Amino acid sequence: MAILFENLVFGPIHSRRLGNSLGVNLMPVIGKICTFNCVYCECGWNPEKRNEHPHLATPQEYEQTLENALKELVGTPKEPDSITFSGNGEPTLHPNFPEIIDITIKLRDRYVPKAVISVLTNGTRIHDEKIFKALQKVDNNICKLDGGTLDTINKVNLPNVKINLEQYIEDLQRFDGQVVIQTLFLRGTHNGKKIDNTTDEEINLWLDHLKKIKPRKTMIYVIDRETPEKNLEKLSKEEMGSIAERVKSLGFNVEYYS
Repeated sequence: MAILFENLVFGPIHSRRLGNSLGVNLMPVIGKICTFNCVYCECGWNPEKRNEHPHLATPQEYEQTLENALKELVGTPKEPDSITFSGNGEPTLHPNFPEIIDITIKLRDRYVPKAVISVLTNGTRIHDEKIFKALQKVDNNICKLDGGTLDTINKVNLPNVKINLEQYIEDLQRFDGQVVIQTLFLRGTHNGKKIDNTTDEEINLWLDHLKKIKPRKTMIYVIDRETPEKNLEKLSKEEMGSIAERVKSLGFNVEYYS
């Protein structure tokens, strides 16, 4: 069953990576809106048709909602460690995303100054200078890189926009190391086609990308929830540990979740 978030601000929920995470869903509740259609996405597949014109929260609505949530949580055991943009699709698709980031920083500083701001993004809009600059302002700009080759990325992420992998790596380099890379490792099939981002070729090329990007942190993880494609395999803790060691050997900080 797909998990769709029904509120603009939700939680906090306990995150494997981010602790007490107060979620922000900038996409509507009627279904996922995303430039990717990942085979492992907990929100399910992108809808084939969208007959409704969904309402997207205005910056003013967002500011009021987030401020009310933070007022309620501050000083309690549920005070957030992270304000995390995730939700029903790609958060940077919101037309007011840069303004919303500025609002989040203002309210974070006012109510929960120890909390970090995290954005989980597939990176398809970092070529837009306004999006890039907004992501530079947050503590955790967590960008997806789910393979070493474009062929595998296309099979895992099923993008509905054209991906230029070389250009994407160059865009990630523009963060000057102030970026977090996230990668989900898996094996399986989709529509009869084999998917595997764990081969020697894939991992070697993925590591080559990391050498160019020089991320301040790399997060690697496995399937943790129900996936829309059922023919997928969760990697073992030993396999993930082995991949993590290869990242460490390059001198990079890595966290792995299995």
